[in-house]
Amino acid sequence: MSSPGTVLLTGAAGRVGTMLRERLPGYGYRLRLLDRVPLPSPVPGEDALVADLHDTEALRRAVRGTDAVVHLAALPAEDTFDAILRTNIVGTYHVYEAARAEGILRVVYASSVHATGFAAVPAPDEPRTPVSCPHRPDTYYGLSKCFGEDLAQLYWDRAGIETVSLRIGSCADEPPPYERSLSTWLSPGDCARLVHAALTAPEVGHTVVYGASANTRGWFDLGPARALGYEPRDDAERYAERILADPAARATDHDRAWLGGPFTTGPGPWPPAAG
Repeated sequence: MSSPGTVLLTGAAGRVGTMLRERLPGYGYRLRLLDRVPLPSPVPGEDALVADLHDTEALRRAVRGTDAVVHLAALPAEDTFDAILRTNIVGTYHVYEAARAEGILRVVYASSVHATGFAAVPAPDEPRTPVSCPHRPDTYYGLSKCFGEDLAQLYWDRAGIETVSLRIGSCADEPPPYERSLSTWLSPGDCARLVHAALTAPEVGHTVVYGASANTRGWFDLGPARALGYEPRDDAERYAERILADPAARATDHDRAWLGGPFTTGPGPWPPAAG
């Protein structure tokens, strides 16, 4: 996709979807919005559709006639394996099958830092974490993002669908909420800049990048994202004094040890073993 066109935005009613819904039209995109719930505050003229990712006929109709897909729809945190399987894994497969059937050749996939959540946080004097970091998911949620990246690679190799997989850190409004966010924050404006670069960069094949702003304390190598044309403008450091003054926002030992931070310890569907 060499220039702005019509983009299907799945998960358009979610947090990141709302950010992009507000910002991508400024780059010249026409948006087709898809979610399983009605979109709040519809704007006259918006092309908004309500459908589940498992309604494969509706999904094909949503994809038809677009130039690219930005796939955000997913359970956004840990859940049971069956729930993650249905929405994040099978649902993503349905998106790629719809794209293949309709001849759509560019997808931007919302992966996550939690695909590498059990990778160690780099020390200040160490290189930032590269995208070549092996998958080390911290949850079923993170595991689903590993699957999505591998699915994207398969559909590039077998079907010629190009994908940029964005390992998003912490995409949040300003100010970012926690000490950990000083390293992982992706601002709403930078999120739109990153997605725009991922949609328009030529010959991406399947490219994996970390998604974060230009944070002074950043953990991620943003070189591959910059190679797409991404130029982050924001830095969480300007909020550091405020964040560090709040005891409830301070980092835990796991925040400092693992890229996945609280996801590495959250109980979710992981009850204590018997015995």
